[in-house]
Amino acid sequence: MSTDIEITSLSDWIFTDGKPLVIAGPCSAESEDQLLQTAREIAKIPQVQVFRSGLWKPRTRPGEFEGVGQKGLKWLQKVKQETGLKLAIEVAKPEHVEKTLEHGIDIIWLGARTVVNPFSVQEIAEALKGNDIPVLVKNPINPDLNLWVGAIERIHAVGIKKMAAVHRGFHYFERSPFRNAPMWEIPIELKRIAPSLPIITDPSHICGNTEMIPSISQKALDFEMDGLMIESHFDPTRALTDASQQLRPKSLGILLNDLVIREKSIDTEFYSKFEELRTEIDKLDGELLQILASRLKIIDEIGQFKKENHITILQMKRWVGILEDRMAQGTHLGLKKDFLQSLLALIHEESIQRQSDIFTESKKKKR
Repeated sequence: MSTDIEITSLSDWIFTDGKPLVIAGPCSAESEDQLLQTAREIAKIPQVQVFRSGLWKPRTRPGEFEGVGQKGLKWLQKVKQETGLKLAIEVAKPEHVEKTLEHGIDIIWLGARTVVNPFSVQEIAEALKGNDIPVLVKNPINPDLNLWVGAIERIHAVGIKKMAAVHRGFHYFERSPFRNAPMWEIPIELKRIAPSLPIITDPSHICGNTEMIPSISQKALDFEMDGLMIESHFDPTRALTDASQQLRPKSLGILLNDLVIREKSIDTEFYSKFEELRTEIDKLDGELLQILASRLKIIDEIGQFKKENHITILQMKRWVGILEDRMAQGTHLGLKKDFLQSLLALIHEESIQRQSDIFTESKKKKR
């Protein structure tokens, strides 16, 4: 993605008063009464600007509740008339876009299951041509930044400039306390390559339960994400979808009141100290790279020595000894065990590859 992609500032299409955008509402619209009762309670929470709800629900297996569909649009119109909240819903087909535009929905989003399919995204993009509705793009299920960026680019290419990305976590094969692992490095990288694109975090889908939502919400703001999308139902025990991750509106209000919103900019009095520390980091990074380059140069000399004396590249006993020694040194210095293991494994992998290249180069010369 080009870093100069033209995105309309979040504050130009929704009033947030300089605070994080908060989108809240039930996972699914289940009935008119359920929507109105939930919306009335959410409307009492001053931090919430947008009411969300799913009308078309992509389910893994047939027979599961797939949403109320088009009739829910009229219920949402009543929510807007009564509460004044803006409305946001998910779309997955061009027909959904058409019906959404007809019923005055303020914001739409593309879900994780839709974003994985470029054909579906392109069809939705074509249906959006000539419109100015804000579009949110959730990350794909799998941790693929390019796929996420591709979906954003497709929507942007048809003239949509009121956009934001939604970080809802990624499917992770290893055991994890999360429903979808946050993998913060991915949205942070998206923020780096597209600094004008707002990113909203969806703690409900990341956590899969209500217990962890407060901590993930705080972490999102600490990572300078631009808002939160949190599921809320007036009675989660009766919810037809994702009951375990929906907060009662009262709990949502408490969570939002407890969040600490930190300053993104640095006051002048602290700036010089930050710059001093950053300069020190730059210096240390330079020294680290010099040391690493020197180490690898010695590795090359060892590789040449092994080749000339017909010694195998991998010396397992030596490697085991190094690993044990460096782990002991590193943990004593306060470095985390997992970090050390990953770092040493990378260095060892590069060392083996460089020595292997020396052996291969020798064989090529003989030919």
